[in-house]
Amino acid sequence: MKNNMVKKVVIAGGGTAGWVAAAALSKQLGKLIEVVLVESEQIGTVGVGEATIPPMRVFHSLLGIDEQEFMRATKAVFKLGISFKNWGQIGDEYIHPFGTTGQGSFLADFQHFWLHGKSKGINAEFGEYSFEIQAAKANKFATSKKSSINFAYHLDATRYAQFLRKFSENLGAKRIEGKIQQVQQHPDGDIKALVLESGEVVDGDLFIDCTGFVGLLIDKTLKTPYEDWSHWLPCNSAVPVQTESVEPAKPYVTCTAHHAGWQWHIPLQHRVGNGNVFCSDFMTDDQAIQHLLNNVQGKVLTEPRVIKYTTGRRKLFWNRNCVALGLSGGFVEPLESTSIYMFMNGIVRLMKMFPFSGVTQSLADEYNRQSIAELENIRDFIILHYHATSREDSEFWRYCKNMSVPDSLTHRMELFRETGLAFQGERELFRLESWTHVMLGQGIMPKHYHSVFKTMSDEEMVGHLTNTRNTIKNAVDKLPNHQDFVNQYCKAPL
Repeated sequence: MKNNMVKKVVIAGGGTAGWVAAAALSKQLGKLIEVVLVESEQIGTVGVGEATIPPMRVFHSLLGIDEQEFMRATKAVFKLGISFKNWGQIGDEYIHPFGTTGQGSFLADFQHFWLHGKSKGINAEFGEYSFEIQAAKANKFATSKKSSINFAYHLDATRYAQFLRKFSENLGAKRIEGKIQQVQQHPDGDIKALVLESGEVVDGDLFIDCTGFVGLLIDKTLKTPYEDWSHWLPCNSAVPVQTESVEPAKPYVTCTAHHAGWQWHIPLQHRVGNGNVFCSDFMTDDQAIQHLLNNVQGKVLTEPRVIKYTTGRRKLFWNRNCVALGLSGGFVEPLESTSIYMFMNGIVRLMKMFPFSGVTQSLADEYNRQSIAELENIRDFIILHYHATSREDSEFWRYCKNMSVPDSLTHRMELFRETGLAFQGERELFRLESWTHVMLGQGIMPKHYHSVFKTMSDEEMVGHLTNTRNTIKNAVDKLPNHQDFVNQYCKAPL
């Protein structure tokens, strides 16, 4: 690799990933580098990543984005977690919340306390010790600078890209309209320039591939291999459709499993985002569209379209002088709303390791090591939802229940089943509470738990658990209705 100074970054492709990259680079490094984004209005974006997770708020803080302005621009509402229906078995329902659950001790996390309480006849659900779950169930929400409630957003992805474009251009990022016809390379293989249909040549020092599943730079040009995860994550198709709202927006996403996959429901201020995620081995495109249309409420606003994908990742996210960001680098699937987070964390990681003095192999290697570890941890968490099931009512669910899974996930499941222990490792997105809620929600009940809580008297234990539930209930009772708070806090203009 040549040690050429990096003074110009060219982002190939727009959409959410492209403009997330442009916004971060122009805000943080705009005085040091030139930022150029090339996109074509002829090429549509996937535009369906409408649910987010709490780290987005950290990213917005880094960029100095005003929450109310952002929410009005994207017609956003708040998100406290995800409701899962029919995943463990038909009729089941649980919520994977943001935020902490209960209060454990130095030696043992709260699920051990809860399990000890169950052994003494205290049958309150684990979710009764989560403020975010109880607020979600009551359709209530409020936040302030003093509030400890943990939340994310549902947003209009197309409007979000437009919001970030304006933000970026105000900071000096340059947008070039045009369809990329050819990618020029230096004799050593590094990318030299993008040649547009108009004949314009856009040269650069570092290129960021945000061309989606096409992977125009990382795949088509640099031939970076792809590691297929379909044997663990068999869903390979999605049908999104937008509908009119028929009820006040709820502060959570609903994911309802069906015989060949699952369906999402994401309420916004002005409409609802719906989608059917399925495996084409067990459901045809036409069946998937019909299933979705049969299970949405409100007038359908958009034409259903089928998006095909292969779950997995590039062997390298950073190859030569090209960094794959977004769908060009890999895709787990829509479950648990990780896509926009991956865009954001990918660009933050790049900025922390930015090759001002030129791309070096050690820098690319470290970027790849961290990116791969993070995505594989997310992969395991998503596989958990499919594999930890009692469903055997369809060929799809029988496959998921009986498939072999990564050793790293087998270890987590066995550890929890045998001892009640959950953990969050280094560079892991999902917290131990996330693992605990999903494993319990999917029907993995620990056989044993830490004995430290047996040192408490029954009276002390009952009092503490009861007080925790009552404190949460009283706090939720004081919250306003979610829709009312949205209307007061960030109502978008019509």
